[in-house]
Amino acid sequence: MALNYFITGGAGFIGSNYVHRLLERGEKVTIYDNLSRAGAARNLAWLREKFGQNAFRLTVGDVRDAALLTESSRQADIIVHLAAQVAVTTSVTDPRSDFEINALGTFNVVEAARLNERKPIVLYASTNKVYGGMEDVQVVERGTRWEYENLPFGCSEFQPLDFHSPYGCSKGGGDQYVRDYARIYGLRSVVFRQSCIYGPRQFGVEDQGWVAWMIIAAVTGRQITIYGDGKQIRDVLFVDDLLDAYDAAVERIDAAAGQIYNIGGGPGNTLSIWTEFGPMLERLLGKPIPVGRSGWRPGDQKVFVADIRKAERDLGWKPKVGAEEGVRRLFDWVRQNKGIF
Repeated sequence: MALNYFITGGAGFIGSNYVHRLLERGEKVTIYDNLSRAGAARNLAWLREKFGQNAFRLTVGDVRDAALLTESSRQADIIVHLAAQVAVTTSVTDPRSDFEINALGTFNVVEAARLNERKPIVLYASTNKVYGGMEDVQVVERGTRWEYENLPFGCSEFQPLDFHSPYGCSKGGGDQYVRDYARIYGLRSVVFRQSCIYGPRQFGVEDQGWVAWMIIAAVTGRQITIYGDGKQIRDVLFVDDLLDAYDAAVERIDAAAGQIYNIGGGPGNTLSIWTEFGPMLERLLGKPIPVGRSGWRPGDQKVFVADIRKAERDLGWKPKVGAEEGVRRLFDWVRQNKGIF
């Protein structure tokens, strides 16, 4: 029997990929999106081309509109909350909008779920930024990268929260509301603290989505600026693997409800943002890539690598797509679609 999925931000990068997967397997989908992000119209056109004009329901709405959100999600069996203000830099210049979209918007989502007689599952896309700069964790500098000195498996869910930047505060506030509504109201909610997610249909910009942005910039000849020393390490996760985690949480909701999971590529899928990724990108492009340099940005961790063992234990999940293969897939997609950037 088909389930009713309600996806906020469903016209975005992660959302459109998930909608595609859900429609392929016959689920019913409502996309709730204000269509403000670059690429949203293209993603909707792609979905309609694949599945038809009426394959999904579209509600053009904002998560700040509690009444519309509540009414639109009444038939939902599963709410996947992806809509967000996504850039640290934007949160610094406009903290009020960041708060209203991320913190208040997430509150509106969990309230809509609490009031829903169908008692839907809620999946929330949180962020590793809730851990802040992790100044208490020792890092060491190697030849091409920074590394944790004493965390061989990466950062676990027991790492203290430190909401650095307005973005960290707003996403972290939402994170805690989603978690606490499971405790207080019995909401079947799951928090995913996501690392660097990348893949096709990601219209990355300099402030967010660095893997996609650098590939797009390299293919289209735009300026790339490296902030900091370029040795910052991130664990990268291909979007299909993230969607596998979402599916696993739904399938195992009795174990996953009320839980928080660090979700990323883990120690096996790490890249420094330029000293390692740069040469990989130059090989794919077939020529050197000139870059500009600038100082460190607020809240930029020298290292973030997710400890993903809890998700593996509870959900039977682990990444399948290696970093090199995933980057090549995204590079091929950008090159094939160069004209839309």
